[in-house]
Amino acid sequence: MIRTLPAALAAILALAAPAAAQISDGVVKIGAILDMTGPYADNTGVGSVAAARMAIEDFGGSVLGAPIEFVYADHESNTDRALDISRNWFERQQVDAIMDVAGSSEAILVQAVGKNRDKIVSLSAPAALRLTNESCSPTGIHYTYDTYSLAHTIVPAVVKAGGTSWFFITVDYSFGYDLEADTAAVVKAAGGTVLGHARHPLDAPDFISYVVQAQESGAKVIALANAGADTLNAIRAAAQRHIVPGKQQLVGLTLHANAIDRLGLPVAQGMMLAEPFYWDLDDQTRAWSKRFYDKVGKMPNAVQAGLYSSITHYLKAIQKTGTDATDPVMAAMRDMPIDDFFAHDGRIRADGLMVHDMHLFQVKTPAESKYAWDYLKLIATVPGAQAFQPLAESKCPLVR
Repeated sequence: MIRTLPAALAAILALAAPAAAQISDGVVKIGAILDMTGPYADNTGVGSVAAARMAIEDFGGSVLGAPIEFVYADHESNTDRALDISRNWFERQQVDAIMDVAGSSEAILVQAVGKNRDKIVSLSAPAALRLTNESCSPTGIHYTYDTYSLAHTIVPAVVKAGGTSWFFITVDYSFGYDLEADTAAVVKAAGGTVLGHARHPLDAPDFISYVVQAQESGAKVIALANAGADTLNAIRAAAQRHIVPGKQQLVGLTLHANAIDRLGLPVAQGMMLAEPFYWDLDDQTRAWSKRFYDKVGKMPNAVQAGLYSSITHYLKAIQKTGTDATDPVMAAMRDMPIDDFFAHDGRIRADGLMVHDMHLFQVKTPAESKYAWDYLKLIATVPGAQAFQPLAESKCPLVR
């Protein structure tokens, strides 16, 4: 015989049951494997830590009655260390999701660990296209941008303006290879030519020899297929060689506003860059960015804004599904649109790619800049469907 409880007693028991019972170990624990001291420290580092903590605070510090914890580690630009951290977090530290990994090589390995252990890995900092192509994962999300979207946002405008011949200065690992290959393909499709490349190690000590090769190539455009400190140092070397400003156009394919702040407008003026986010884009971006500035002392970049957005989206999915179990949370993250200061009507596809609008900016001249951090002017907005790789072209086994 099935016996039912009186309605009043059932209600009392329901109220007494802890809401956190649907959370696997009573805590939602989020991690980020960052570069705190190396070439990508300015892109991630303390700014990413601050953005993650802001997301958790703004969510109220708990979800389904369970506290939200955030942990981070510095992988020190070492793939083995990134791998060890992720394994330890998932196997012994009860980390539920890793929400960012600095560096594409490290991200590819950590995403594979998440796949093998059925754990979510969301990525804002790395850009290699293969993260949602050959290396895609059913538990992986590529959130902020990728090499395909960077190339398809910036190249058509540069070629149309007369930048028809290109030379690449490329960092010598997977991210650099993808960024150069994706950009070169768009250059050729637009009717331009690629005259060559010079490859350098990560965190190269001196860029003069690479810049001289680019200068002597006679290319109209020198494209920097690198990021972080490498991009900054390459631009400084180009300034020493009087390339900027000069007849050859310098393009930083992963240049951020905080890098412009370190370079100064006299050096960076006129450069074109592609970003999904800029702090001064609209009222929403300004409001969030000023709060970030109060905590960090500088404006955020797209990587840090994307991390905040992705953590918020993850927590909303837990709240919606009533659990932190991977499969229902991933399904909810794909189902729910992203509509916040970072992206409007963003969508996570079956291959893990979050598709959203990209923006083409140009660095202002010193005379055009009217207030602190007033560095970029908007040239064009490229719809997500145009900026990112079509799903039909994906090499991800999940969508074949």
